[in-house]
Amino acid sequence: MVLRRADVLAGALDLLDAEGLDGLTMRKLGAALNVQGGALYRHFPSKEALLDAMAEQLVAGVGAPLSPDLSWSEQCRELAERMRAALLSRRDGARVVAGTYVSAPNSMTAGARAIEALCAVGFPPDQAGWITFACFYYVLGHTIEEQGQARLDPEDDWPTRLAGAEPTLAEPVASAMRALVTADPAERFRFGLNIFLAGVVQQLAELEACRTAQA
Repeated sequence: MVLRRADVLAGALDLLDAEGLDGLTMRKLGAALNVQGGALYRHFPSKEALLDAMAEQLVAGVGAPLSPDLSWSEQCRELAERMRAALLSRRDGARVVAGTYVSAPNSMTAGARAIEALCAVGFPPDQAGWITFACFYYVLGHTIEEQGQARLDPEDDWPTRLAGAEPTLAEPVASAMRALVTADPAERFRFGLNIFLAGVVQQLAELEACRTAQA
């Protein structure tokens, strides 16, 4: 059977689920696909090229068209939720995407939609780009931590470690940390996203006030 590029990519994503990013090597991938390593390099000249392709595949669908009835903030929220779901769809998905800088269609479309929404309400292109990437950095950072915590041994997970530290923590820090480690990750994510978007709303208001004052 002829080894196709799509076969290598699918095999790499399956190996990612099985071994995690640290266990993903070209040697292991070749063994999983029952081919010599050289066969992989005909499709991907380096592991970095393979990771770029994996990142591009992971975010497929994130930039799908949005409902025209959504406000700019609702569009940004939807894109952030889609990105988190895409990253969570594979083990260490957030680490894969965070370590790549892909200019392929799937990766570019999601950012383009957010930038267009922000420009439409008055942000200049440079600020729209900065806001978009700050939002995606939040998604990546939160999801990297979320997936990292999920890998901890149940007998040595975050709540267990915190319980050992609690006697040294004064209030309200102890209560805050307990709430942090016991909260639903999706709830924590949305809370942080709300805070981020509230800041963007304030920035837009200040931008509009400045323009009015200069008119």
